[in-house]
Amino acid sequence: MENKMFCYQCQETAGCKGCTMVGVCGKKPDVAAMQDLLVYVSKGISAVTTALRKEGKPVAAETNHLITLNLFTTITNANFDKESIETRIRTTLDAKKELLAQLSSTANLPEAALWDGSGDWEEKAKTVGVLSTENEDARSLRELITYGLKGLSAYSKHANVLLQDDEEVDAFLQRALAATLDDTLSVDDLVALTLETGKHGVSGMALLDKANTTAYGNPEITKVNIGVGKNPGILVSGHDLRDLEMLLEQTQGTGVDVYTHSEMLPAHYYPAFKKYPNFVGNYGNAWWKQKEEFESFNGPILMTTNCIVPPKDSYKDRLYTTGAAGYPGCKHIPGEIGEQKDFSALIEHAKKCAPPIEIETGEIIGGFAHAQMFALADKVVEAVKSGAIKKFVVMGGCDGRAKSRDYYTEFAKALPKDAVILTAGCAKYKYNKLPLGDIGGIPRVLDAGQCNDSYSLAVIALKLKEIFDLDDINDLPIVYNIAWYEQKAVIVLLALLYLGVKNIHLGPTLPAFLSPNVAKVLVENFGIAGIGTVEDDLKLFFGGNA
Repeated sequence: MENKMFCYQCQETAGCKGCTMVGVCGKKPDVAAMQDLLVYVSKGISAVTTALRKEGKPVAAETNHLITLNLFTTITNANFDKESIETRIRTTLDAKKELLAQLSSTANLPEAALWDGSGDWEEKAKTVGVLSTENEDARSLRELITYGLKGLSAYSKHANVLLQDDEEVDAFLQRALAATLDDTLSVDDLVALTLETGKHGVSGMALLDKANTTAYGNPEITKVNIGVGKNPGILVSGHDLRDLEMLLEQTQGTGVDVYTHSEMLPAHYYPAFKKYPNFVGNYGNAWWKQKEEFESFNGPILMTTNCIVPPKDSYKDRLYTTGAAGYPGCKHIPGEIGEQKDFSALIEHAKKCAPPIEIETGEIIGGFAHAQMFALADKVVEAVKSGAIKKFVVMGGCDGRAKSRDYYTEFAKALPKDAVILTAGCAKYKYNKLPLGDIGGIPRVLDAGQCNDSYSLAVIALKLKEIFDLDDINDLPIVYNIAWYEQKAVIVLLALLYLGVKNIHLGPTLPAFLSPNVAKVLVENFGIAGIGTVEDDLKLFFGGNA
């Protein structure tokens, strides 16, 4: 049977091989085709911008932002709206046409740089998707790089909306994207480019960290309410702090409360958001539970980025999107970088809704990003030296629907009492409400924030390496047992590899886009491995002490 589509960029891809009829995420073949075409035209315009830079000609920030947002739009669960994706393709083709006119020569450009958008787009998409690269290893590395760049685009986009840019990161992203079109590159060349992607991933993470902390202060230890108030509310999901800030400003004095969901939980850790009296708390859990939680919330939901699950009819009219996010039939709130978005439609909608139904009560604690951890450094170091803390376990990353992900809950429960979890991302919902206690006042789950805040985990490790005067980061009492789901986890992985971290365990499955030969390179050079049983992995990480 002929494939109607092909996509294997996320952990849930069908059979751990690839979605060929419809995406497990809910993406239809026609949307998948337009996403493939958007990536293709983004590669084409990136070849043009790379050529312009070689000629010493500047590339405008608006062009950088266009390419970044294009990639972000194609991340898993971000945008299911075919029309909005087609609009981005047209906008990119128009921008590329103007840039081509600035080049002194177009002779050495790839076909993607010269394609003018003529012909049947769906037929064109069939010729430029993942499987258009016939060599399995080259395809694997090209996709690994592309998915890393998609993850990098997320960091860049969130920094861009806070008016922070890094021209070096943008230039690399575009050069690497264009390089995936180059058939002259060998497997060794692509492996080197993969590691270079990790290097710039660290830079992209640092840029976003600077943007967030400049705008909102350093995250601090915070207890977050997980109950509800009596007012109608708006639920904010995704990752975009600037969207949340604008919404909070516009809801003051309206009688409407604001709650975070899933990856927006860490917004409560930033000092700047604590001044809003109607910023009530966090509602619900990780993204994949949203069908039940969005229904019981009763009020409108704002999806600021990826993590959309195709909505139920019972709340579809309450689901709004903005930024890179989109879903057909749901209202989209427009607004470009630097513009003030108008959230009055959500606020008026909320006023007509019942308050949220309470689904849990209590508090959860977080805010252990790098600045807060440095403030606790003496206490943490003393706990390590005294033996009170024997090991840190990095369990960052993503949550997901698969039953196999219960492994992470059971693993957390079974950890030795002298082990502390370092986490960032929605993977924490597998264990952040467990009664794991503390070690001398240090909670055994230290949440640094969003998946976007994984930079903190790397900075903390590097700081500990410095404190303990170690030559090798792998000599630290830290083990890595990371859950992954989508492309931001890919750039985190590549960044860790660039920093020299080895023996990372990935689960619940290894990426389908790793060919056997590419997987072998990662295993032999970096010790990448999958997960086993909880019992076996505890023995592996802790020896006979587990």
